[in-house]
Amino acid sequence: MKLFVGLGNPGSKYERTRHNIGFHAIDAITSAHGFSPARAKFQALLSEGKLGTEKVFALKPQTFMNLSGQSVGEAMRFYKLNPSDVFVFHDELDLPPGKLRVKTGGGHAGHNGLRSCHEHIGPDYHRVRLGIGHPGDKRLVSGYVLHDFAKTDWEWIDPLLIAAADAAPMLAANDPSGFMNKVALKVGPVANSIAKAKPPPEPTSTNEAPTPQPEVKSESPVAKSPFAKLAAHFSRK
Repeated sequence: MKLFVGLGNPGSKYERTRHNIGFHAIDAITSAHGFSPARAKFQALLSEGKLGTEKVFALKPQTFMNLSGQSVGEAMRFYKLNPSDVFVFHDELDLPPGKLRVKTGGGHAGHNGLRSCHEHIGPDYHRVRLGIGHPGDKRLVSGYVLHDFAKTDWEWIDPLLIAAADAAPMLAANDPSGFMNKVALKVGPVANSIAKAKPPPEPTSTNEAPTPQPEVKSESPVAKSPFAKLAAHFSRK
């Protein structure tokens, strides 16, 4: 069994922000591979399905980013998993837009969601780092990650997430290198062209991440993702 976790902030206000690309990655995977409808559990939205021969639980914490580890820890302990069974999808400032890398262990680099995961399950889990680029000044980071993607960004986000969903069974089978190679082959030309472009100007706000809200108490409907078309994409295969 594996636990795939997408990091983000709940609610329509944050749905299309850069910080929520982890949520979109989970939506892409669950849509493409026919996972069960999401239900409220572990202070999160939880669905389950199979990637290849591996049973996978897909988790989207609803605690806000800086408390994400609470949900991840609850789910990991309930299913008697180890940190090595956990794959966390998150936004990565230190990678150009459209690039993807898998990393195991290491520091959290100031990412509030990863910091929380470190606190609750330790550092020895896998991270799927989804590049969003850097605003160029660390003082702009908070405003940058909490700002919506530009319309033109979907030109690289869609191919990246479709490729990640397609290659996800390799990740579940503990083949991160194969997963990265397959994604790179599918999105390489797009990612390379995007990497040469500078990120757009962003607000200069230095506010911290949103204040944590009470845990989810009852089942919540799954928000419609802009990647609903992924289901149609894979059904044609």
